[in-house]
Amino acid sequence: MNIVNIAEELSSNSYPGRGIVLGKTPDGKHAAIAYFIMGRSENSRNRIFEENDRGGIRTKAFDESKMVDPSLIIYNPVLKLDGKTIVTNGDQTDTIYDFMKEGKCYRHALLTREFEPDEPNYTPRISGVVKPDGDYVLSILKSNMGKPQCLRFFFEYPSEAGLGHFIHTYKCDGDPIPSFEGEPTPVAVETNDIEEWTSVIWNNLNEDNKVSLFTRFINLETGEEETKIVNKNV
Repeated sequence: MNIVNIAEELSSNSYPGRGIVLGKTPDGKHAAIAYFIMGRSENSRNRIFEENDRGGIRTKAFDESKMVDPSLIIYNPVLKLDGKTIVTNGDQTDTIYDFMKEGKCYRHALLTREFEPDEPNYTPRISGVVKPDGDYVLSILKSNMGKPQCLRFFFEYPSEAGLGHFIHTYKCDGDPIPSFEGEPTPVAVETNDIEEWTSVIWNNLNEDNKVSLFTRFINLETGEEETKIVNKNV
């Protein structure tokens, strides 16, 4: 697979859905993380990110009076445990957290979960874990070519300066929306500046469909973190 430019990858797709990018900055000093959400319905678009009390973020209704069904859109996308950062597109973040707290791994946790129950889309559950040394794993739980059978895929990556991997829920827009296919996409991490990293991703998401973005750089020597949150609803 070729390493692609993240800006071009995002700008060429009007609806990748929810997406995770994990990697390492070009100077090799920081783990780089990004998680974004998009939405087509008023309910999906009526959200913001805010910090939670477990080292990460949660989704929240921007206007509580307009919230219709919170079941698949209100969750903790990011949690931290023992120096590991968990990033997912649903409440499986808590499943992974709970299993890891008991000394089990993310695979054990995700074997108990499957795609979202939103027929006919069967939205995939995408998940990632960044380890203290910067190595990371990604996973997708998806339907079997649109049938309600769960396929589980796990990918493990040694961190490499200037390189990341991008996984998202949907291949593109559609009705029903086609699920992501293949392995996570190798993408270039071209900056050591979190402000630039954040801007490149946010500015290349479809203007109509983007909702919120979380980014974080983790210093791999000290563990210090820098986090950015961008919400369309302000």
